[in-house]
Amino acid sequence: MGWLIENWSEVLGFVTGALCVLLAARRNIWTFPIGIANNVVFFVLFAEHALYADAGLQVVYLVLGVMGWVGWARHRADDHRALVVRTPRRAWLPLLVAAVAGAALLTWVLTAFTDSTTQVADASTTTVSLVAQYMLNRRWIENWFVWIAVDVAYIGLYLVKGLWITGALYLLFIALCVTGFVGWRRARRLQQAVDPQEARVAQPAPAAP
Repeated sequence: MGWLIENWSEVLGFVTGALCVLLAARRNIWTFPIGIANNVVFFVLFAEHALYADAGLQVVYLVLGVMGWVGWARHRADDHRALVVRTPRRAWLPLLVAAVAGAALLTWVLTAFTDSTTQVADASTTTVSLVAQYMLNRRWIENWFVWIAVDVAYIGLYLVKGLWITGALYLLFIALCVTGFVGWRRARRLQQAVDPQEARVAQPAPAAP
């Protein structure tokens, strides 16, 4: 019981984080309110361990979570689950530019204004996570590939920081991401079978997330 009390934020983050990804994999809109609760928990945890970019990321996640909640509510199939679309080709370059530019900017901020010892890793995983979350909000199926890549990087970062429970959570995230991709691909095929025109429609690609 003492261990549980001492590590409450990691344990609660583990539970809400796993549930959030599982619901996203099932295209269930409840992924967003659960995700918002997870953001609050992780904000506290990361701030305590000087992972300032990751802590700030939770605030942005919260805003994106509200936006994603609204977006998914407007684009649901007959089973009330989110409709799935492919990432427009024209979106990849802006997403890449946003990730690189964001990582460079955050690295400078962390170096200049904080006592962070993992500036590059913290900044890079933060910006790529934002790209992945943006893609998830848009219901782009390829978001799962981006999540898998960033989750691998996060495992190394959290192990270095001694956050073993959170590292284990991200290992679970990878498995859930694979499940998510398989489920979303199956859903898209079903959408195409029912309404080929609707399944081909993708949302316009912005200049940056």
